[in-house]
Amino acid sequence: MRRGIHSQATVVAAVALLALTACSTDSSIEESPGAGGESPAASESSSAPSTEWFDQEMYDTQSEQRSATFEGDPAQPWLQYIAGEMTDTADLAADGAQKVCFSNASISNPWRQTGWITMNEQLKELQDSGVVSEMETRDAQDDDNTQIADIDYFIAEGGCDAFIISPNSTAAMTPAVERACETGKPVVVFDRGVETDCATTFIHPIGGFAWGIDTAEFLSENLEEGNKVVALRILPGVDVLEQRWAAAEKIFGENGIEAVDYFTGADPTEIKKIISDELAKGEVHGVWMDAGDGAVAAIEAFEDAGADLPVMTGEDEMSFLRKWEETGLTGLAPVYSNFQWRTPLLALEKIFAGEEIPAEWVLPQVPITEAERADFIAENEGMPDGHYAKFGGNDLPGYPQVWQERTIP
Repeated sequence: MRRGIHSQATVVAAVALLALTACSTDSSIEESPGAGGESPAASESSSAPSTEWFDQEMYDTQSEQRSATFEGDPAQPWLQYIAGEMTDTADLAADGAQKVCFSNASISNPWRQTGWITMNEQLKELQDSGVVSEMETRDAQDDDNTQIADIDYFIAEGGCDAFIISPNSTAAMTPAVERACETGKPVVVFDRGVETDCATTFIHPIGGFAWGIDTAEFLSENLEEGNKVVALRILPGVDVLEQRWAAAEKIFGENGIEAVDYFTGADPTEIKKIISDELAKGEVHGVWMDAGDGAVAAIEAFEDAGADLPVMTGEDEMSFLRKWEETGLTGLAPVYSNFQWRTPLLALEKIFAGEEIPAEWVLPQVPITEAERADFIAENEGMPDGHYAKFGGNDLPGYPQVWQERTIP
């Protein structure tokens, strides 16, 4: 294999636990409470040991990439990339507007919903400029079998000039992606990966280990040896999430931080119960999250108990940023760059023009610090709580109304 496409943001079959809260044909998007509508009951983590998910080489690579120099304009981070192997696309150049076929895992959580809106606004620009004629989209609703059928439908239909695929899971989707590659048309994989390097490009932020390093180092720097951290995790088996925790667990151990982790299903009620139970046992000094959904509920549990607020990491979801500012707690907002939803269509624009593109397109992934928080809140004034601050769509046609209304144009 030329590169480990499955090495960064891949997802195993457990993602099928997520429940769809909206489908691609909806005229509007409903907010969902966390990573999926049907949340599994919260439980203290006792699944496979995190060493199963720890990869020292990947950890080291992503740690270094956090300070890498990115090629391209910093004002357009969705087009930046880390220098590396490039793909020659001269033989894929095409004249006139091209039809794009998009197989999406789902839009079953606010992060994916925000990205889906941004993608549609980027599509409008490329339609207006005559690059894309249409984008036919099929939503797999977090189901492997559905997505396999969707990809095979596109292939059999024969009308696709290019494929974009955001895989639901890794191994199960690999053969379907390979079948798309066999058509000879451009194939762009993004967000989550597969176990093949046949795609024209694989687009993703740095990855889960980078998230875990950023967050655990922040907590360790602001806590003392022997302090306790409660880690709130969405669900087991999703590799980008497992990698976040594997990195964090390693760093907590090295710094003598006592960490206890729970799977919450991103259910605010369960999150409050977990925090309340831990506070009843003694002082909790920090909260670590593998995604920001439910961060506000965690903070409210401390407030309800009259306890000192923790050092905390959430995400760049607006609800956390606003609560962080309101309370003045010591916090950090890691990101899994939502602006990546623009990049697949812009990659196709370059492919249709015969320009070379990165074989593995690694995007910037930079947390929001306290010094930057107010600026991001101001820039996203009027956006709903489920919106993501680093969505990167400020220059697109429907800004800001489409994101405020959570409506697909």
